[in-house]
Amino acid sequence: MSAPPLTELAAGLDDLSVWPASTTRLPHGRLAVGGVPLTDIADRFDTPAYVLDEDEVRTRCRTYRAAFPDTDVLYAAKAFLSRAMVRWIEEEGLGLDVCSAGELELAHAAGFPPERMVLHGNAKSPRDLETALRLRVGRIVVDSPSEIARIAALVGPRGRQKVMVRVVPGVSAGGHEKIRTGTDNQKFGLSLTDGSAQHAVARVLGQSQLELTGLHCHIGSQISDVKPYLVAVRRMVGLMARIRNSHGTTFAELDMGGGHGIAYRPGDPALDLTSLARRLRAELTASCAAAGLPVPGLVIEPGRAIAGPAGVALYRVLAVKHTGETVFVAVDGGMSDNPRPALYGARYAPRLISARPAAEPVLATVVGRHCEAGDVLAADVPLPGDVRPGDLLAVPVAGAYQLSMASGYNLVGRPPIVAVREGTARLLVRRETLQDLRGRDVGA
Repeated sequence: MSAPPLTELAAGLDDLSVWPASTTRLPHGRLAVGGVPLTDIADRFDTPAYVLDEDEVRTRCRTYRAAFPDTDVLYAAKAFLSRAMVRWIEEEGLGLDVCSAGELELAHAAGFPPERMVLHGNAKSPRDLETALRLRVGRIVVDSPSEIARIAALVGPRGRQKVMVRVVPGVSAGGHEKIRTGTDNQKFGLSLTDGSAQHAVARVLGQSQLELTGLHCHIGSQISDVKPYLVAVRRMVGLMARIRNSHGTTFAELDMGGGHGIAYRPGDPALDLTSLARRLRAELTASCAAAGLPVPGLVIEPGRAIAGPAGVALYRVLAVKHTGETVFVAVDGGMSDNPRPALYGARYAPRLISARPAAEPVLATVVGRHCEAGDVLAADVPLPGDVRPGDLLAVPVAGAYQLSMASGYNLVGRPPIVAVREGTARLLVRRETLQDLRGRDVGA
């Protein structure tokens, strides 16, 4: 399939549909988010920098609460977590899905109620489990048979911990094979097809220290179609019926995970949240009725769909180079703050925000500053032909799985996170400095 003509791509340069709702146009091609000009943020906090629109986060939390009024909505902390984010999530009435002692401790330090947390992870360390039990988290999701005895032993003879069992329902869904987690032969969960999930349930039921509240599954990430979720519900209810028949046990909750797809570029497909809520509830009710089961409480775990569209990454152009027919625009960030393009080919729509261009657009490839040929942030995107060093580029939909996956590659330091709201910008997480990096190196 050939790429769209340059004229068609260029026509989308002014499309702000994937930007935060608060985004407004300013003179000379500039933009403001949350009432704050992005150029002002770059001047005040330097670049690269990440901007997070607080109202966008809160609005998206409320959208989930409205679409799923009878559902336990947990924010997936792995998408992005900071103390401010924890506070916003708590104030908007969501629970929290965490995957490590670090995420647990940060949420606890920010005052998040531990009973509204759920701990995930395919390889939970002793520290992860000990922290979860010490803080008294609401539920722990069992991901492997060995965890069952470990958790029970840590709980002790007089304790009791609520758990769920993560099931792999054999459903293939997700934007890339590296983020499809509902199929067999990958590292997460216990297979429905080979009987290991049902065997794990039997083992949990045999542990007096563990209270099995329900089943859990997560079929993938960046899913834009409702149908895979419906298939997963039917298979999970089928397993629930077999467990009822074998053990006389029914469940209080069914966690269907997250993975709700969002648009990164204008025109990209996104999951219809209203349709998902309606059809997921209808399928669960119908499947349980057919199996003669009580309908469990539904749990979902959105992360990207809440944080992603609220973020904007700001970069300064360092160099522009013509190599053959390719125009390379090199910026002062890259794969150390956004590894997604290198990991699984994520596509973005960067925009020049420092001045109104005088030249017609050209197809350019925006690259980072790191020592990898694969350090490409956006390939074949329209940018003004007169883009030059010193210009500012902004990349929308940057709030999820960018800074949370950031690395120390080339020791450039991770960017700061700046929150915007009602015309005010404030620093949430400061820039990582050379002094920070030197301070960890104690071997000299």
